[in-house]
This record gives sequence, structure tokens and C-alpha cells, in this order.
Amino acid sequence: MTTASSIKFQLVRVGRYCPLMARVLITEKLAERGLELLRKAGHEVDVQLDLSPEQLKDAIKGAHGVIIRSATQITDEILAAADELMIVGRAGVGLDNVDTEAATRGGVMVANAPTSNAVSAAEHTMAMLLATARNVPQAHSALVDGRWERSQWGGVELLDKTLGIVGLGNIGGLVAQRAKAFGMRLIGHDPFVSPERATELGVELVPLDELIAESDFLTLHIARTPETMNLINAAALKDAKPNLRVVNVARGGIVNEADLAEAITNGTIAGAAIDVFDVEPKTDSPLFGVPGVVVTPHLGASTSEAQDRAGEVTAEQVRLALEGEFVPFAVNVAAAALKDEAQPFLPLAEQLGSQFARLADRDVSNVEIVFAGEIGGLDCEMLKLAAVKGLVAEQTDAPVSFVNADAVAAEHGIEVTARRSTKTPSNLINGIKISNDEHSIAGTVNLPTGEPRIVAIDGISIDLPASDNLLIVVNDDTPGMIGQVGTIFGEAGINIDDMHLGKATVDGGVTQGMALLVISTAVEIPPVVIAKIDELPSIQSVKAIGSPMRSS
Repeated sequence: MTTASSIKFQLVRVGRYCPLMARVLITEKLAERGLELLRKAGHEVDVQLDLSPEQLKDAIKGAHGVIIRSATQITDEILAAADELMIVGRAGVGLDNVDTEAATRGGVMVANAPTSNAVSAAEHTMAMLLATARNVPQAHSALVDGRWERSQWGGVELLDKTLGIVGLGNIGGLVAQRAKAFGMRLIGHDPFVSPERATELGVELVPLDELIAESDFLTLHIARTPETMNLINAAALKDAKPNLRVVNVARGGIVNEADLAEAITNGTIAGAAIDVFDVEPKTDSPLFGVPGVVVTPHLGASTSEAQDRAGEVTAEQVRLALEGEFVPFAVNVAAAALKDEAQPFLPLAEQLGSQFARLADRDVSNVEIVFAGEIGGLDCEMLKLAAVKGLVAEQTDAPVSFVNADAVAAEHGIEVTARRSTKTPSNLINGIKISNDEHSIAGTVNLPTGEPRIVAIDGISIDLPASDNLLIVVNDDTPGMIGQVGTIFGEAGINIDDMHLGKATVDGGVTQGMALLVISTAVEIPPVVIAKIDELPSIQSVKAIGSPMRSS
């Protein structure tokens, strides 16, 4: 749920509020539906295609989001030129062209569309599997060239053959489902997949060397990492069946092209179908021209549906980031997705962090964050990040986001502990409390409306809609105090938005003879107003929690 309040408090960067109409730079062709999604959200869509690196450095200045595909390189140098950037959206799966480490250091979120091409890649895998099994391209070329070579290009069936699947994520799982329909026996290798998930897919988990030795067909669905580079090489293939055919629609470099070509040429294995290469674009490879090899120019995601879906999904990730909401496909945010029950507490968490910093006059070395009640039984890591983000954004001019909030806190020597409790303290039935030895602030959310509320400050129970500016007045319980304070505000031309009246209570206990007045305003309360109130008879204390001074 996104409210005006959530936008107001979520989009604080480098001492400024991000404008409600953010600028999103589009550097490569994107589905029109994705662009329209951003426009409908009120953002400026700035399409500038085919930019050189120098042109990109100029164009990215002032942009709050940028969406790219595979051609645009977002380097450390480009990120350094991006003075307002909050998110890089990659309309696709791979992130080889984004310096994610540099983005993380700068507090810039990086998100992709990991599931957008899953169906297309799985279908292309099946197409390549069938093409290499039945020699479709070779037979086609021969016939087009005027040769009827029916006996030369006979193939093999998929029925009862063993398919080894390396990587059982989204795409590997879809391939398993489709291969099962062909009556294939499925074995797989994926150290990150549980036996229960493999059983659901009908896949028997085995070690990699056993998978290669038993497979009639082998298909790869893993990322390109230092650990997976050259995974399929001469040593890996030495114990393979002579009828093995290797399919790679994942990433180039996972298969050693020279070793694979040699293995096919000398009869160690039967063939291969390869869609991706170590360097792309590529028009010369040891695999080209080898009988029994089928090649395509990285077509796994090249369907109109996948391209449109990638654009739409990425545009949605950028919209969520700009509006301060959880971004499910952010690759450099160390938190799981929020449960629906916890979503309304995200704006509150950041606001409480920000207000706690002001309450403590921005002198914070340690802080405890408690999630109590129903949300205490949920994964609150994202809420903790939001609270830390609000806290440290008040103490630095450096970029602070969900991406680097913890790191910035550590750099400033702020020790943060967080705990969850399903117990419900008297002033915190279901909400968040931030405290240290000297100060505390607690809040909850009115779930029917999604409105954040402050329920306690420094142990004093209150009940007010969350506000940027609060004045807490403790006074002798005598008549006329409300009128006197109101008169001072009126003379200063300041409107009172909300007011809490009641007995002064600390940790649930009433302080005899004392009254409490908490006022919220839309503007920062000037020191002269605070001083005049403090001079009134019967005033015991006046505490202002003002909004930070922000540049425009």
C-alpha cells in the first residue's frame, strides 16, 4: 500500500526529497507498456537511445532511475556522474553490464527481471534439444542446397532418454516439466535446491560427475560466475556417454567451446546445441561447422512476449523503488520480501528512524529496534533496513538507501540491534519501537486506513498521526494552557494540524498533577515559538522534534 505519507518519508536521498515526478532515463528500446506504466505513475520518461559513454554521463545527471538492456554499460564512472540516481533497472536476467558493487557503495539499487524470459528460454531449450536430437538444421540446409540426405541425418528419440539438468531454478524447472511430457528420465544437480523441490519437479538429485556420466542429454541453467566458468570442459566430459548431447541456453563461458568441439570431433560425445558464447556477438568459434553441432545467436529470450515482459517487469521495479516500496527483484538489498501483513509498516519504520535521530539530536551511537505483536512473528529484516535508512539519512549528506543503510550506519559507528517479540507491551500492541539508553519512540499502523501513528515518545504515551514536526509540552494540570499555547501558534501564523491532550503518563503510569499536550504541524516550529511557550507559567518542559533542514 502506497500513501502520500509513505512517498514523503521513503524518498529521502542526499538531503533532498525525491520529487513525486521523478525522471527515468531509458537508454534502450523498451516495451511501450512499460513506458506507459511509468508515465501513469506520474514520472517523466526520458528516452535517449544509442548513447555513447560520454553522452550517457551527461544524460544520467539528474535522473532518478535508468532502465537498460544488455548494450548499455553502467560502470563506476557512469554511476559517479549520476547525482540523483536511486535505481538501475536491467530489462533482462544478466547483470554483466552493471557494476553492482559500485552501485551498492553509492546506495543505488540494482534490479532486473529474472523471470521475464523463463518461458522463452525453456521453450528454446526444448527447441535446441529436439534440433540436436533430430539434426533439423543440418537436414534443412542440405535440402535447401539441393541434397536429399535422408539416411545421413537420422536422429534419436527423447522417450526414455536421461536428461541431466544443471540448475533447477525458474528456467530449469520449466524445462523439467516440458521434458517430462516427452517421457524423459530426469536427473539434476543444484546445491541450492531442496530434495522436496526436486521431487516436486520429478527430478532425482545427483552429483555433477554422476549426472554427466549418466545423461543422454545435458542442459545448463546456471549463472556465469567464477565457479561456473569452464564447468563443462574436457575433464568433465571424459566419462560421458558417446551419445551425449550438450545444450546450453544459459550463459556463454560455462562451456569450454574448444573442448566441446574436440569432444564431438573425436567421438567422445555425439553433439551439442549452443545458443550462448564466451564472447558475444561472435561469428567465429571452434564449434562452427562441426557436424552434429547446432548453434543460434543468443535467441533464448528473443521472443516478443519475453521482451515485452522484461520491459514491463523492470519498469514496475523502478516504479516501486521511486515510490519507496519493496522491490522484489532488487539484487543488492539484503532482505526478503515483506509479507502483506508487514507492508503497511514500511513507511512507519523509516519515519520512526528519522524521528528518533532528531529526538536524540542526531547523536546516536547505538540503537535497539523492537518489532512487537503480530509483526514480531514475521521476517522484519526489510523493516529494520527502513528504520536504519531513516536514522542514518539524518546524519549524513552521503546517499542512503535500502541498499547501503547498514553499511553507512557502520561507517558512522552506529551499533544497531534488532529483535522480534510476539509479546505486546502496554503502549505497543502491534508496532515498532526504536530506543537507546536516553530516548525512545514507538509507532503503529491503523490497519484499516494504513495511517502511521506515533504511540509513545520517551516513554510518554500519545496517540497522533505520524508527523514531521511534533511539539511535546508537559505542564501543570491547570486551566487555560491549551488557549495560551494556541494563541502563540496563531500569532506566529502556524496552523495546528493535530493535537493530543491527556494526563502525562510515563510507561503507563500517570504523573500526578501533570498534563500533556502534543501538537503536530505541517511546518517546522521556529525556535521563537518554542521559547515563548517555555516562558509560560506552569510549563515543565518543551521538546520539539522538528523536520530536518533540507535543500530544495
